[in-house]
Amino acid sequence: MRKLSLVFVAAMLLATGNVLAHNTDGVEPTKNLSKQISKMLSDNNFSDEQADLTAQVRFTLNSEGEIVVLSVDTDSSRLEGFVKSRLNYKKVDVSTIEEGKLYTVPVRISA
Repeated sequence: MRKLSLVFVAAMLLATGNVLAHNTDGVEPTKNLSKQISKMLSDNNFSDEQADLTAQVRFTLNSEGEIVVLSVDTDSSRLEGFVKSRLNYKKVDVSTIEEGKLYTVPVRISA
């Protein structure tokens, strides 16, 4: 009888752990943020010669939900200016804003 109650308690703990670990949001905020950034950068006028440009963009969010670009790590100064002009202080729609948290997003411009 004692073993049966231990098995029951263990099963309840596992069930409770699974319920608490379940993600109820469905979509991670960082994926949502990446999609919004991709949409902001999608309309560009880079030529075919400049088709494979890449960059690492480090940014944070301020209290008003705006992107604050901290750095753009790339070899192309034109891409750096483009990313900064398109993203800096643009408002994004995120449900939970973590002000001051650093984010890094890879950016690739292709034809």
